[in-house]
Amino acid sequence: MTGRMALGWTLVRVVFGLTLGLGHGWSKVSGDMSGFARGVAELGFPFPLFFAWCASLAEFLGGLLVAVGLFTRPAAAFAGFTMLVALFRHRADPFGRMELALLYLAVMAAVMLVGAGPHSLDARLRRKA
Repeated sequence: MTGRMALGWTLVRVVFGLTLGLGHGWSKVSGDMSGFARGVAELGFPFPLFFAWCASLAEFLGGLLVAVGLFTRPAAAFAGFTMLVALFRHRADPFGRMELALLYLAVMAAVMLVGAGPHSLDARLRRKA
């Protein structure tokens, strides 16, 4: 990956990771989970509170891990799966309601394919090993 490409990819990874983690996940993990759990139950998931916490942590921790580039591919997989469920949830809504889940899903899928890049904690750990 060339210098400018690596820098551009880092910018995408950090911005999407931080906005997912802090903009969406944090409000769920720090707030009342009961409303979100009801929505999860409406999707037919068993143990809705458990899966609400899983989705919330996938957004919060997964987003932060993607942003710093640590355990990047697994974190993006969890966050991406959560966005896939969100996309399914909004499938009958106007496009504007599903657009954000689609954007996060696309970036998380790209992170799974490409990895974190050279400006990440994953790359730093590989260089030390």
